[in-house]
Amino acid sequence: MAGLSSSRLKSMDFYRKIPRDLTEASLSGAGLSIVAALAMVFLFGMELSNYLAVNTSTSVIVDKSTDGDFLRIDFNISFPALSCEFAAVDVSDVLGTNRLNITKTVRKYSIDHDLKPTGAEFHSGPIMQLIKHDEYVGEHEGEGSVTLSARNFDVYSNQFPILVVNFYAPWCYWSNRLKPSWEKASKIMAERYDPETDGRIILAKVDCTEEGELCRRHHIQGYPSIRIFRKGSDVRDEHGHHEHESYYGDRDTETLVQTMENLVAPIPALHHKPDNSTQSIKRPAPSTGGCRVEGYVRVKKVPGNLIISARSGSHSFDTSLMNMSHVVSHLSFGMKFSAKAMVEAKRLMPYIGRSHDKLNGQAFVNQRDIGANVTIEHYLQIVKTEVVSMKGSREHTIIEEYEYTAHSSLAESVDIPVAKFHFELSPMQVLITELPNSFSHFITNVCAIIGGIFTVAGILDSILHNTIRLVKKVELGKNF
Repeated sequence: MAGLSSSRLKSMDFYRKIPRDLTEASLSGAGLSIVAALAMVFLFGMELSNYLAVNTSTSVIVDKSTDGDFLRIDFNISFPALSCEFAAVDVSDVLGTNRLNITKTVRKYSIDHDLKPTGAEFHSGPIMQLIKHDEYVGEHEGEGSVTLSARNFDVYSNQFPILVVNFYAPWCYWSNRLKPSWEKASKIMAERYDPETDGRIILAKVDCTEEGELCRRHHIQGYPSIRIFRKGSDVRDEHGHHEHESYYGDRDTETLVQTMENLVAPIPALHHKPDNSTQSIKRPAPSTGGCRVEGYVRVKKVPGNLIISARSGSHSFDTSLMNMSHVVSHLSFGMKFSAKAMVEAKRLMPYIGRSHDKLNGQAFVNQRDIGANVTIEHYLQIVKTEVVSMKGSREHTIIEEYEYTAHSSLAESVDIPVAKFHFELSPMQVLITELPNSFSHFITNVCAIIGGIFTVAGILDSILHNTIRLVKKVELGKNF
């Protein structure tokens, strides 16, 4: 019974054995075996590479952002012809939000024509309230300030320890509001500190419509601009770099006279400590005519505008002389990634991160004639891209970024020219899901490769062996 049972079990053997003394090796079989082994190794490598590769599926879904209702905008933009003295960053949106002259998260640096910083950060100082002027009392009597031109400006700046200059334009409303107070204050200071006998201070004025080159040399972009020149501190090099102060305080006669008195006070006695009451309204003037504006703002996730322009509540601008050409060093939306994080993300998903800073390194230059009042606009359409990894049954977010398309144009404007970045977020988002490959599929495919090649090679070897034997028999028959 045991023998019968054993024989029945043997009959179920899939792998029947051939006695070793009946097997025969051949050169053809050896060559085919080598080819089969190389094919197995090659296909195994391909399958392993495919198993280790990152497979993804891409879908477009309604935005399910987890980063809140606000979007961060990082920027670094250089304006070769916009002074830091007046450069302002504004934000507005379709919901009525209107934030003007943002300073808390924005930094400004004076730059030269090569876009290189010329000094430390330019501090705009606290936002001034409404500038105080004298009440209008009709025409002023005479002129107390000295009229300067390009011919005599350096003579006066080298002659007097303190030279205070009002750069103005006759058509400017604010210049005309200042004029009576300025002339009256000039007369008072001339009486107290006679230029002929005392010679410590003198007040002067420059008409920028007649002395355009002189005003450009001192980077005057808004009218009126009051500059304080101190003898010996005005240093120029081949780039026209200079050091002096700008006055931004009240413009009534009493305040102007008090400011001038504070400037004169420390000169006779060097040990005398100057009054600091006017330091908040006197700040270093911009050393060059250009400005780099950098920083970030937070905006609501609705269509809106990021606007950079010249802004002042107490100055006028000649729009025909303003040039809003700029170079975008950086502009991106959303969380700012470190270089290491971006490299890792691109290693996993080489096709992401290509448009999150699409405007970087691009220059937008106004080539039109002066007088065109050109505003440079950028229309940005933003789409969120999220990459998630499936670990078990849970999703793990690898990276979230905002990519955008950009279309730019130059348009004539009746108002002050600006650089405007109009942004609009898509209600949809791109979801890229990283799908892990199944290990069971990998093992199944490996077994299929090995078994398939082994079987096919065995069949080919049998056919080749039988063919060779048949050929030998036919040749042997012909010999006999």
